[in-house]
Amino acid sequence: MRRVPLPLVLVAGALLLLASCGLSRADDGDEGRMPGAPTGVTAQAGSATTVHVMWNAVPDEGSGIRSYEVDRGGAKAAEVPGAERMVDVIGLSPSTAYAFTVRARDKAGRLGPPSRTVRARTPARVAADHSAPTRPGTLTGHPVGSREVQLAWGAARDDRGVVSYDIEQGGVRIHSVGGAQTSTVVTGLRPGTRYVFTVRARDAADNLSPAGAPVRLTTPGTDDGRATTPTGFTAATHRTDGAYYLDLAWDPPDTDGVITEYSIRLDDATTTSLEWGGTPPRGRARYSFYLGRTAGEQHRVRLRARLPDGTWGGWSAERTVTTGR
Repeated sequence: MRRVPLPLVLVAGALLLLASCGLSRADDGDEGRMPGAPTGVTAQAGSATTVHVMWNAVPDEGSGIRSYEVDRGGAKAAEVPGAERMVDVIGLSPSTAYAFTVRARDKAGRLGPPSRTVRARTPARVAADHSAPTRPGTLTGHPVGSREVQLAWGAARDDRGVVSYDIEQGGVRIHSVGGAQTSTVVTGLRPGTRYVFTVRARDAADNLSPAGAPVRLTTPGTDDGRATTPTGFTAATHRTDGAYYLDLAWDPPDTDGVITEYSIRLDDATTTSLEWGGTPPRGRARYSFYLGRTAGEQHRVRLRARLPDGTWGGWSAERTVTTGR
């Protein structure tokens, strides 16, 4: 029988002890450390019944981050896919203080430690308030790195009080802060990219002000080649009840946030914008739309995603299909 040298026996024993304590690997054998606690957690009341919670992405040091769990007072209030870094917690009571923590769950099912506790108080419900806040004052800003910018603006006015400000890029909300705050740092941007930021004010009745004047900023550096195009793009046609339909499938770009909108271009013309009404599907996405009733027509199609920073990513590879084939 082969003898095992003593040092190897000691190492094997140490690994066995760590595994039994759950420190080295999950029960299913996935290697890697448990996810850490999310940082940069903030909570801001968005209205009398909602609070907007945001956090920084947890580094992927193990099997990958599957989801984030937002707890309210020790009970789970929301769970979002691992690509998301914000959520609106709804169904709250007016004039109530809440405490939130965020935890990351990896793809092996392990739930990491909670973040620091952040607190927010919902304002009083305002009856029959149909008056939106005024437009926020002059917006200024400057890059503070290749992936973030500093923004500041003048306070808006509202007869019942401003509860929060929405920061938009290209008309898409990408950040929110409390109503007492008139500056912020927006992170998660792309190097060498031109951005157009605007700010809107929101009151307790969820009335939204007009957008203030935009500020145009360009982050320094050059795009580092992070994938912004959908991959694995395929196109085919099928026939139902005498009509032809185009069937598309793709894998979303690998980004730091969730992608909810795509632009589809058919034969060099933008045909439609696809926007998921709820939570986007995880993994591979699919979509079909009507082409017509004529067989033998050839079409070219491609698509691109609106990225979490509000910009459009690159176009996918172009595919060619023919109805009836």
